[in-house]
Formats: sequence, structure tokens, C-alpha cells
Amino acid sequence: MIPGIGTLTQDTLWCFSQVKGTIEIGTTEDVPCFPFAFCHDCKFPEACPDMQNSNVLPSGLLPSGQNKLGPWCSPTGSPAPLSCETGCGEGSWILVCRLLVPTQVSLLSMEEDIDTRKINNSFLRDHSYATEADIISTVEFNHTGELLATGDKGGRVVIFQREQESKNQIHRRGEYNVYSTFQSHEPEFDYLKSLEIEEKINKIRWLPQQNAAYFLLSTNDKTVKLWKVSERDKRPEGYNLKDEEGRLRDPATITTLRVPVLRPMDLMVEATPRRVFANAHTYHINSISVNSDYETYMSADDLRINLWNFEITNQSFNIVDIKPANMEELTEVITAAEFHPHHCNTFVYSSSKGTIRLCDMRASALCDRHTKFFEEPEDPSNRSFFSEIISSISDVKFSHSGRYIMTRDYLTVKVWDLNMENRPIETYQVHDYLRSKLCSLYENDCIFDKFECVWNGSDSVIMTGSYNNFFRMFDRNTKRDVTLEASRENSKPRAILKPRKVCVGGKRRKDEISVDSLDFSKKILHTAWHPSENIIAVAATNNLYIFQDKVN
Repeated sequence: MIPGIGTLTQDTLWCFSQVKGTIEIGTTEDVPCFPFAFCHDCKFPEACPDMQNSNVLPSGLLPSGQNKLGPWCSPTGSPAPLSCETGCGEGSWILVCRLLVPTQVSLLSMEEDIDTRKINNSFLRDHSYATEADIISTVEFNHTGELLATGDKGGRVVIFQREQESKNQIHRRGEYNVYSTFQSHEPEFDYLKSLEIEEKINKIRWLPQQNAAYFLLSTNDKTVKLWKVSERDKRPEGYNLKDEEGRLRDPATITTLRVPVLRPMDLMVEATPRRVFANAHTYHINSISVNSDYETYMSADDLRINLWNFEITNQSFNIVDIKPANMEELTEVITAAEFHPHHCNTFVYSSSKGTIRLCDMRASALCDRHTKFFEEPEDPSNRSFFSEIISSISDVKFSHSGRYIMTRDYLTVKVWDLNMENRPIETYQVHDYLRSKLCSLYENDCIFDKFECVWNGSDSVIMTGSYNNFFRMFDRNTKRDVTLEASRENSKPRAILKPRKVCVGGKRRKDEISVDSLDFSKKILHTAWHPSENIIAVAATNNLYIFQDKVN
């Protein structure tokens, strides 16, 4: 659909809730899973292999009259234009299988000698029920894209790992399975301020992998934690001072000296907290960002930004402080912050007034005076009661190249060039049809929703979320855009991800949805894009959808 993206098909649907401890993965209801797709309406026969090489599937999993998988299609031309109303362009791919993470799973102790990835059928398959704690609050790929971490409002972190066979087989390249899950934060209570501290995970950030273990940062409103996720497939045996059950022996009974040995065991994935960075924020943390030197990171709350060293937990350096002496003079708050991807001295932060400040830590230890100030002049004709609210920036991201900054406010996504401060070089309307609904959105508090935005690996495409489980993609080169939907109703096997259109007024076409019919309780706030491939993760309430483009 979009050049470089193709027609997105839903590869895997993760529905998880109440996931605690070590879990085992369940499959679909007693039906073999064949995570392959077959070519629909192929117009590139010269690009398809011989049909005799196609895989044979059970007739019940394919359309009537078709009992073979194929032909595999690899279009050599450009994808279907955006005007294609069916979403099924030349060589479009259709989903054959859907995997579900169980809603309720048996809790297993971390000490049990079990393989966390064995199949477990002892769970309830009611995926329609979700509690407040099950709602996904952040999604993040690691630097290689092999792992995908999600955090929820219950303080849990679930890590998905890409299947090895999916990397070698083109048609299965987007498959992820549960790798590890752990409780990152617990609810707390500040007795001095009589304030409850939620366990909700606000952000997750991965550190580059340096050895066999993985490291990630997770934060709630007050505390940042550094977690180590590692595998263990051997255990020591033959201690001298302990028996096989771990109890201390009587030294008088020890007559021989034994050398402990390592014995093979079933694979176990362990998550251990290595650092806890606490007691540094008076206000709620909204952002964390790892520096390009990989020795420091910053955490930002509503009024301050702190710089941390990974090795020092009891001290941080305050690099931005916008708190006025008199709180009645407060006019704006910090909404997001991020380090430059290549220059360790440069970072950017956004505000509720719709402004972006670029700071250089070489100029001053306290970066209250910005180096560059990005702001777009307001059009007086569009001024309204809601102007200040909808201009508040909810997310800011550097491009992978470091040349551009992307910001998301309530209605638009803007791209800024670091060399031009007076206006953005690109502005994309996400859901401009909601301008007439701002009053009702204010009454139901939806106008304060904080949508995130992401770049693709080459910085050529932008993705962000909307309501009704819609998410939008914008191609910066062709200026084309598409609206797609992530919902359980459209996640049937062999389903194509079709473009959606919203009808503002007049006669509504069959394939369009009226703006009055949008469900504002269903929203896509958190998204992630694989760092090098066209694989995306979209969080919708307690569901995590993983999509990939068609195989070229």
C-alpha cells in the first residue's frame, strides 16, 4: 500500500492479561497452527516458484476448492496504490493462522526446573475479559528487533522473542512468542505526602546487548529499575556444605572434599533487578532515554530532567528545572524528552505549550537555557478554547539519522529539521475530522490522551495511533497515507488488513465508517516499529497486535 511497506497483514495477535510469574505458551484451540500465507489474486506468475514446491495444508484451513499453499509471490513492481479501496493489491497476502497468549495461566515458580516455552493447555480461553491492570502502557523493540517488550498498568513486563525459524523462512518472519515475564514494579504509598504510587509501567528502554544477557530500563511514576534478563540451562551440584535440598550440613559429617559440577537443566529465563534508581523525582516520570555513550541515561518528569550514571543509584544530576519560585506562575510542563541518537551531549524535550527545546550539555551544566527553540506560530483563525490543550506535545522522537525531530500533538504529527526552528517541514493530519468533536472529547477526557509516534527503520515512514483502534501511516516520500485497524473482529484467519476510511458528512459509502460511530474507548496509544524490517507492534487495550508487510 505504501511504497516500502506493502500491504500489511496481521501476522500474530497477542492477547494477554493477568500474566504473572513464569508462564507457558498455549496454542489455538486443538487446531494445528500453520503460520503461512497463500497468495491471493497473484498477477506476478513469473515471480512465483513452481507450484510443486508449495506446502500442502489441511483443506479446512484454506478456501473451498484450494488444498495447496501458494503460489508464493514476490512482486517486482511497486505495491498497489493507496486508491485501492479493497486493500488487496497485486500479490496481497492473507493471514492463515492466529496465535493467542492465554488469558489466565498457571503461575510457576522461578526455581522450578521447567522450560518456559513448553505448551500449556490448562488455561481459560476467554480473551474478551480484561482488567485495568491488563491494559498495555508501553511497547518497545530492542536494538536488533529480536525481542519485544511490553509493560502494563499492573506493573508487569512481558518480553516476546522472535522465533528462529521465522527469520529463515520469509513467510514466517514476524512470529514472536513469549520469552519472559516478570513483575517490575509494585504499588507503593508515600506516607509523607499521603500519595499512592501506581505500579503502571510508563516507559521501557532497551540497552544494546553486550553479552549473552539482555538489559532494559523500566519506570513507573517515581522509580526507574535496570533489569537483567538472562538464560540458564545449567545448575551446580555437589556442594560440600549443602545437601541436595540446599540445607546446611553438619561440618562433623563432612569426610570428603567434593568439587561441584554443572549439570544440564531445562532452559530457564531469569529477570533480576540490577539497579534501582529512586527518590529523585517529586513529580511523575513521563520519559526515560538512554544516552548514546551507554553510560548514562536521563529521566524526565513534569518539571525536571535528571541525568543518571548506570553505576550510581544514590545520586543524579539535575540538568533541566523549569519549576518557578511561585507555582502560581507555572505556565507549562515537560511532556517528553529524548537524547540525540549519536551526540551524547545533545537532547531535546517538549512542553505542554507545543514547543520543543534542544539543549547542549557542553554549554552549561544546568540546561535551563536552550540552544534551539522550535515553535510554530499559531494561526489566529484556528484559535479556540481547546487550542492550548490540543497543541500540547505528547511524544517527541529523533529520527535514526539524528537530522529530524518528530512530534505528536492531539491532531497532528509534525517533522522538524534541526536547522529550521520557525516551522515544521512536514505536518500530517492524523484525525482532523475530530475538530468538530472537541467539545465532547473534552467532556469525556479523551482530549488529554497521549498518543505516541514512531519512525520506520529508514525514517521514510511515520506511524501513530488514533481512535476506534485505528492507526495511521504516512509516507514522507510519496506523501501518501493510509488508515488501518487493529481489532479482534478483523483478526480472523486469512484476513487482509484493509484500509479504513472515516466519513465526515454526506452520504456514507459501504466501506466507510461515520465519525459519529467511532469508539473512543478503543484507542491506539502505543506503537513500535522493528528497527530494520517492516514489522510493527500495536497495543490496543490489553491486546498486542504484530503486523508485517507482504512478502516481496
